[in-house]
Amino acid sequence: MARKKKAEKEAPKSIFENKEFFLALDQLEKVKGIPVDYMLDRVGQALITAYKRENDGMTDNIYVVPDREQNTIRMFVRKTVVDDVYEPYEELSLEEAREYKPGAMLGDIIDIDVPTRSFSRIAAQTAKQVIIQGIREAERGMVLSEFESKEHEILTALVSRIDPRSGSIILEMVSQGEKTEAVLTPSEQVAGERYEEGDHVKVYVIEVRKGTRGPQVMISRTHPGLVKRLFELEVPEIHDGTVEVKSIAREAGNRTKIAVCSTDANVDPIGACVGTRGARVGNIVNELGGEKIDIIKWSEDTAAFVSAALAPADVVSATVLPDGKSCRVIVPDDQLSLAIGKEGQNARLAAKLTGCKIDIAPASQADSLPPIPEPEPEPEPEEMLEDGAEAAELTEAEEAPEAGLNTGAALPEATGTAEPEEAAQSDDEDAAQAPSETD
Repeated sequence: MARKKKAEKEAPKSIFENKEFFLALDQLEKVKGIPVDYMLDRVGQALITAYKRENDGMTDNIYVVPDREQNTIRMFVRKTVVDDVYEPYEELSLEEAREYKPGAMLGDIIDIDVPTRSFSRIAAQTAKQVIIQGIREAERGMVLSEFESKEHEILTALVSRIDPRSGSIILEMVSQGEKTEAVLTPSEQVAGERYEEGDHVKVYVIEVRKGTRGPQVMISRTHPGLVKRLFELEVPEIHDGTVEVKSIAREAGNRTKIAVCSTDANVDPIGACVGTRGARVGNIVNELGGEKIDIIKWSEDTAAFVSAALAPADVVSATVLPDGKSCRVIVPDDQLSLAIGKEGQNARLAAKLTGCKIDIAPASQADSLPPIPEPEPEPEPEEMLEDGAEAAELTEAEEAPEAGLNTGAALPEATGTAEPEEAAQSDDEDAAQAPSETD
């Protein structure tokens, strides 16, 4: 009895056949959020990697069986019983097989338990590295997944350090307990803004990419989406969909124009965005460092929309050109510089906001401007009806022989009416091409 206990004590066992290891995996799942099944899979890969190092890379017949209920992870090598052994890593003799299975026969497949304590120190170290690498990959995957869900959103980041040579700001970002670093490059910074280490700053997440050292979060302070998200946070009507943001044109640090409309006739979209005594838009202006914001009421009428977009300048008239992408605007002489803006900024932002090319002229020169060409007329529907009537006459002529009429008289008439049909067809083609020429 004592000899049997001594043999069991000396028998090599797997280093993972203990309860503490599985408790550690459960704790890792609670703290890091890494699933236990994922870690068991990585442990299995680690054991196979260690066996491969000890057995000349032979791992095709190796498999690992984890058992969470018994708190064990066992590894087996599968071999075939043969007369003559040529591949010792995949075959074993009948005598050896009967040591594991007394009734073994030739051709049987034997699963042999591999004691992991028999691995060398180097193999065990290799397995350890595989497990550590698995933990790191899981953490990176979780961080990537978390910040991918934050694309096109605003996050508050902590200024970690500032690169004095490039001017880039390294920010520490946290979302749902996941941390990562992001770089705010000078091109994405607003001119004139200054930050110190330890400051908190709101940034707009443009994109999240998978990098070799973890997720790469592309952030910006100049993106128009930052203004849109700030309005969504500050204006409840935009958040619930009552007021809709149609377009935004921004030159970061100077001026922003935002076009809004209301889905409820009883809600003023501009008043909702401005707030009581300008409180709502004032908070956004403070967040943007004093950047001016023009709130424009969007309109389906392009001319009216362009006129509103040139605010604060007054507009005498606005006419959309036939191409549909340009607009001629007449303003009072004393409003010309205001409509154009400093260095053309107001007109430039209005063009971006509306998507139209805007030509601004003073009222004193309105009479000397070239006339606006009229759009080409479309074919009248009456012509189409006449062509259809001729086609109907042609059909009756073709059916004349069946009605018992004189076929000799009907044939020349049918031949002569083919030309109008072709003309009608070409007219249809011209009518179909006319809109494209206008475009």
